[in-house]
Amino acid sequence: MKDSKKNFLQALKFTLFSVSAGVIQVGTFALLEIFIKTYWIPYLVSLVLSILWNFTLNRRYTFQSAANVPVAMAKVFGFYLVFTPLSTHLGDLAESNGVNDFVILVVTMLANFVLEFLFCKFIVYRGKENTRK
Repeated sequence: MKDSKKNFLQALKFTLFSVSAGVIQVGTFALLEIFIKTYWIPYLVSLVLSILWNFTLNRRYTFQSAANVPVAMAKVFGFYLVFTPLSTHLGDLAESNGVNDFVILVVTMLANFVLEFLFCKFIVYRGKENTRK
């Protein structure tokens, strides 16, 4: 299969799995926000659930990688060591300035989608794509 077609299908799969992770994140966020009014707690819980879902599906089906799971997860964890505090702080700052929680969540999720794809493609699974049998 041509590289351009393979890359397109890979981006499409990543997008579809990210949408499903997004549904999990928004649903969890909405449910938790009924009971917890502070932005960052529902955000962090819903983010962790979506990360686990997205990592599992994308490793297996999008990148079809046989890469060492703990190493791959550690790399993704490293990404989120930077992304999570930054996005949590900026989201909390935006909320305190009157921005709607769901607007913050959508903007954060879009940034996460693009940055995570690039990170997975060029760092986590670089040279280890299509190695799963």
